Amino acid sequence: MQELDFSCAHFLFPPINREGIRFVIIGGCVSLLLSLLLRRAGLPGFATLVWALPLAIYYFFRDPERYPPLDEKAILSPADGTVCLIDKRPIPAELNPASAEPVWRVCVFMSVFNVHVNRTPAGGIIRNTHYVKGAFFNASLDKASDKNERYLYLMESRGEQLAFVQIAGLVARRIVPFVRDGQSLATGERFGLIRFGSRLDVYLPPGIEPEVRPGQTLVAGESVISRFAK
Repeated sequence: MQELDFSCAHFLFPPINREGIRFVIIGGCVSLLLSLLLRRAGLPGFATLVWALPLAIYYFFRDPERYPPLDEKAILSPADGTVCLIDKRPIPAELNPASAEPVWRVCVFMSVFNVHVNRTPAGGIIRNTHYVKGAFFNASLDKASDKNERYLYLMESRGEQLAFVQIAGLVARRIVPFVRDGQSLATGERFGLIRFGSRLDVYLPPGIEPEVRPGQTLVAGESVISRFAK
C-alpha cells in the first residue's frame, strides 16, 4: 500500500512528469532573459512577473500520486476534468474490436488547469493501439472524436474489451504515449499525457452503464465512472 504524504510541500510542489522538465528549463531561460531586459529598461515589477511562466509550466506538467479505490470491479476516469458528453457509439474500427455494437462512451474534457497525465481506467493488457493524425478543433465538441488528432487504445480487462482515446484539443499539439501493444498495466497506472488542453473518451464494455453524469468533475485514477458486471 502506498504511503500517503500530507505535507505542505507535497501540495504546493507536487512531482513533475519527466516530459515537462525540458519545458520548465526553457521557460526559466526565457524568463531570465526577459527579466534582465526589463530590469535594464527600468521595469523591475514586470521583471518579477515574468517568472510566472516557468511556474505555470511546472504546474501544467505536475504529476501527483493517485490512489485507486479498493474495488476490483471499478472502472476509473483516465483523466482529470469534467464529463462533457455521454452517449452510445461503437468502439473505433481502427482498434479492430471484437464487436461493432454501440457501447456507452464517457468523454472527459481537460482544461489547461487540470493535471494532464492520463491513467488507465482498469487493469489489463493493451491489445492494440492506433495513432490518427488530424485537426485541432475544440476538444469539447463532439466532432473532435472523429476529426482531431488522437491516440487510441484497446485493453483486455477481466475478459472484456475496454477502449480509451486521447484526443488533442484546440491548444494541444502533442500526444505522448507511455505504453506499447502487449503491455500489462495496473489500474490507475500512467499511460500517457497530452500537452495543453484536451479530452479523453472511454468506451465501456458491452452491457456496462456509466455511473457519472455530464458536468461532473472527475479525478484520474480515483473517480469511478462505471463497474464491471462480473
